[in-house]
Amino acid sequence: MATPTQSAPDASAPVYNPKSESAGAKRAKSLAFHAVALLLTAVVLYPGLWMIASSFKPNSEIGGANTSLWSSNFSFDNFVTAMDGIGGVSTLQFFTNSLVLALGAVVGTILSASVSAYAFARIKFPGRGIFFGMMIATLLLPFHVVIIPQYIIFQQLGLVDTYIPLLIGKFLAADAFFVFLMVQFMRNLPAELDEAARIDGAGHVRIFTSIMLPLMKPALISTSIFSFIWSWNDFLGPLLYLNTPEKYPLPLALRLFVDQTQSSDYGAMIAMSVLALLPVLIFFLIFQRYIVEGVSTQGLKG
Repeated sequence: MATPTQSAPDASAPVYNPKSESAGAKRAKSLAFHAVALLLTAVVLYPGLWMIASSFKPNSEIGGANTSLWSSNFSFDNFVTAMDGIGGVSTLQFFTNSLVLALGAVVGTILSASVSAYAFARIKFPGRGIFFGMMIATLLLPFHVVIIPQYIIFQQLGLVDTYIPLLIGKFLAADAFFVFLMVQFMRNLPAELDEAARIDGAGHVRIFTSIMLPLMKPALISTSIFSFIWSWNDFLGPLLYLNTPEKYPLPLALRLFVDQTQSSDYGAMIAMSVLALLPVLIFFLIFQRYIVEGVSTQGLKG
């Protein structure tokens, strides 16, 4: 029985090849992608743009029937009022208080977290895994659970209305997230560096200060950025422990502009919010490249 012969494919028939996509189609896809990206970026950045625009509006146009982004009554009066301060306390004092808390948090977190991370990552001692697991478990503990016990302890010690309750935890490695971050970074560093230093007679202090700290610069900078931002924006902690307006940081000072019994100066509050955002933005822009560097070096073994 003869089998049917298969006809040869027609060479003139067009064959679809995804790689042969025209330049016009690629350009259209690129434009569509960038258009969607710009639209999403505008949605994300709109609250910040509204805050900046509202800081130049009169108080009567904020939160009223006027929904336009820009106002024809452009004025710097809100910034003048914000810089005058409130409650007899100057805005410079509020900025100074926030700066003291933020820089204290950065210094305390860097010192305590780096030393604790070195112990967990480089020193073998009994129960190291258990203690490390207990530290990680504190990340699952809600802050609201320990508010009352902590407040009672600090009240009995006479430390309420001071900065000590807000800073002491930073110097005692109470932020397990930063300890975990540095432990993971140290574990990626070659162990041969420690061994070579021990052969030369270096101890743990010398290894930590001369070898580990210089290599941990990306992790230290990342920790500094997040610690600074979190402390600068902290509202609940100062609200619990501070009673004197002269000691208030900026988040509490912003709340003073809102009065439920009289007219609230929302314009000055928004203007101060813009001013409060500037140090965080500058701090982040200066050191953001170290965050990228820290992420890019994760997972690299020596």
